[in-house]
Amino acid sequence: MFEKEQQLIEGKIKAYCVANDIALAELKWQPIPFSGEWGTSTSFFQTAANEARAGKGDKVPVPQRAQEIAEQVRAEIGSVGGVSHIEAVKGYINVYYKTSDYAQRVVDEVLASRTDFGRGDSKNERVMVEYAQPNTHHSFHIGHYRNTILGEVLARLTEFAGFDTIRASYPGDIGLGVITVMWAYDKFYRGQEPEGIHERGQWLLKLYVEATQLLEKKDGETPEQAAKREAHDAERREMYQKWDAGDEYVRELWKTTREWSLEELRDVLDMIDVKMDVWFYESDVDEPSKSIVEELIEKNIADDERPEGGAVIVKIDEKLGLTKEKYRTNVILRRDGTTLYLTKDLALAKEKFEKYQVDRSIYVVDVRQSLHLQQAFAILKLWGFPQAEKCYHLGYGFVSLPEGAMSARRGRVVLFKNVYDEAIKRVLAVESERSGNIPEAERESIAKQIGLGALAYSMLAVDNNKDIVFDMNEALSFDGRTGPYIQNAHVRANSILKKSQVEGQTPELGPATFDFELTKHEVELIEHISRFPNAVQQAANEYRPLVMAAYAYDLANTFHSFYHAVPVLQSEDENIRNARLRLVSASKQVIANALRLLDIQAPDVM
Repeated sequence: MFEKEQQLIEGKIKAYCVANDIALAELKWQPIPFSGEWGTSTSFFQTAANEARAGKGDKVPVPQRAQEIAEQVRAEIGSVGGVSHIEAVKGYINVYYKTSDYAQRVVDEVLASRTDFGRGDSKNERVMVEYAQPNTHHSFHIGHYRNTILGEVLARLTEFAGFDTIRASYPGDIGLGVITVMWAYDKFYRGQEPEGIHERGQWLLKLYVEATQLLEKKDGETPEQAAKREAHDAERREMYQKWDAGDEYVRELWKTTREWSLEELRDVLDMIDVKMDVWFYESDVDEPSKSIVEELIEKNIADDERPEGGAVIVKIDEKLGLTKEKYRTNVILRRDGTTLYLTKDLALAKEKFEKYQVDRSIYVVDVRQSLHLQQAFAILKLWGFPQAEKCYHLGYGFVSLPEGAMSARRGRVVLFKNVYDEAIKRVLAVESERSGNIPEAERESIAKQIGLGALAYSMLAVDNNKDIVFDMNEALSFDGRTGPYIQNAHVRANSILKKSQVEGQTPELGPATFDFELTKHEVELIEHISRFPNAVQQAANEYRPLVMAAYAYDLANTFHSFYHAVPVLQSEDENIRNARLRLVSASKQVIANALRLLDIQAPDVM
């Protein structure tokens, strides 16, 4: 908000340090919480510490030297327009702004920038976020939704923070699990096809459960039952071999059933407003990954032990020169010539870096894959890819049910489509009682916004590293720290503006200054609004959607308090009324911006 003033002050600091042979460390400015005035602060501790390491500063203790520099710089800066006063305190320079100027600048900038308020400058770095990648031949469940909403919100955050962002999906479309479904379909249900996108996807999951039960060894099974089970398993594995050999019938069956899964996935993504830029498939990188193995052998990164009946391995710790075990030794090609997940992840990374020119690669994958991905990143480093240093695993905890862990093999999963439908049904029931004056078609649209907002926030409000016990009633509750609570703050702001008959017409809000005594609630609201750009950068740089989820709740909570305590339309003074209307309009905009980053829509009525 005060970039020009800050740049002017920084220029004076740098000029003073150059003139006095002081090696100035990077200045990192932090906002000062309101205490009669707003301000910003930067420290000289790093500069003083650098001097001490270089043998300068006459061996003065670092805190004392930091304070000396701060005082000298303070004397050099002098007065600056828009700044009320500057202090040198305990090694810090504290710059304070006139309260009325600060409040007005915050509100004016929001109303001028609108949907772009908080958007960061271009970082000149390309980020690829990989998420929304369930295995095919299953059905999209609530655990997949947690993966997808985390990835989508992170992509929105990095994009808004200024990174060129690519959204990528990497579904597992081959493997024994996929073949198991194909075998069951071909053997018992050939020619059948349920109607409806979601019905087909969910039917494939049922086939997987049935097939798993047929193929699973059971206690006390008779020799005849064991023989039948083993025969089924032999048929399944034969089908896998045929797929690998390119058998025309098996490949066609695979493409048809795979498309059923992908249709369901694309429809779910459309429902939750997720649009992927790139689709990778595990089957596509299988062959390229084999040539990568040969390249790693040639570069002396991998050891080929196939002549001795072994596999191709990478002794990661040894190659990195580590004395303590960290990454261990990993197989990248089995002795029978088949690839592993790691092999294909290396091939995929190579394509990301070379074809898509990705600088940072973020993998949204559950926490069980932590070591696997760290091994992949370490091999990429050995391979010579500088991007390996900026590969990041956004791990997330399991989603379980009150009765225990979810299991596709047992058919114990909560399908996302069922939760989505139930959410809309419950919201509609409430809306029908409370909003009878809203047309039915509009009520259904609002119900979707509120229901999805509740689901999204239930996933985002929990630290990604923590497990979630998914309880339908709790997720769809609208009380407390929830998506609908935040959406309701937007609705209340909209209601005030609508009553003032100036909603969406910023020029007609009228000129206003904030040169009156601000209430505690106004101060807190202005301060929360001003923090939004920093919250965007923090959430993006730390790859933490939770930062934005927490910010959105805090802002909504602050607005609710303001709404109940501060008269807006009832203000007798025209300037105060106009100033508060502008503050409400700014609040509504920032709440909407925060919700958009969380993939939650901002309804005007509820």
